[in-house]
Amino acid sequence: MALSIGQAAPDFTLTSHMEQTVRLSDYRGKNVVLAFFPLAWTPV
Repeated sequence: MALSIGQAAPDFTLTSHMEQTVRLSDYRGKNVVLAFFPLAWTPV
């Protein structure tokens, strides 16, 4: 799914490296950076 500049990202939930559930909506109003490392320690 492609987003346009200024468009809100859909809410989602991920498990952190500390096994805690984190929701994007928990950080509403704050800057968020997501980093994915293909073929690293993540199953992504």
